[in-house]
Amino acid sequence: MNGLEVLFLHALPLNGAMWDAQRSAISAPSHAPTLYHFGRRLEEWAEGALAVTKAGRLVLIGCSVGGSCGLEIAALAPERIAGVMLIGTKADCRPDPALMAEAIQTIRSGDRELAWERYWRPLFAPATGREVLDHARAMMMQQSADDLVRGVEAFHSRPSRAALLPQLDCPVVVITGEHDRVPGIGTSRLQAQAASRGTLQVVKGCGHYVPLEQPSFLNALLSDFLATCR
Repeated sequence: MNGLEVLFLHALPLNGAMWDAQRSAISAPSHAPTLYHFGRRLEEWAEGALAVTKAGRLVLIGCSVGGSCGLEIAALAPERIAGVMLIGTKADCRPDPALMAEAIQTIRSGDRELAWERYWRPLFAPATGREVLDHARAMMMQQSADDLVRGVEAFHSRPSRAALLPQLDCPVVVITGEHDRVPGIGTSRLQAQAASRGTLQVVKGCGHYVPLEQPSFLNALLSDFLATCR
């Protein structure tokens, strides 16, 4: 891979282990840091994630807020970025302080089960199997309340990076599940069109968490994408 490394960036409320199926399917060196301990702002996450590798050429693979972190990394070190894959990611940000405060209160109350059912379980496709849901829920429960709060804060205070998409001098693939409502197919299509070398992939029968819901399909896309980033 000519020194190419892959940096996987996880979604809220999960951790770096959400990428296990993808990391085991590729030959390129990869990293999947858990981001919460880097700070309460996405800029801190980007700096922390970028510091885990000294590779001169990076492919960024991010899901949801992980994709937003990827865009922040691309803004910090554009000369190192060989490709960007955005999964269920909205580059723009419209702050919703009321929703952020509600989510933080729900988490701090100690009822992470309620937070799961209210904010994250509905993002999976309706037909998602129980095994996948149980795996995702168990991964969420590995995070402390403080970690989840930091994640919510980073997500809701993230910079808008829609203007960065046309500036990316590398392949960009935008992936959305057919049933994903955030950001949804329409927004994902506009983001792919905004990128100078952008493409869109819609995953049938899938919701927000493509790496967990459709890992084999994503692995095939990832293999093809890495080949274009060499």
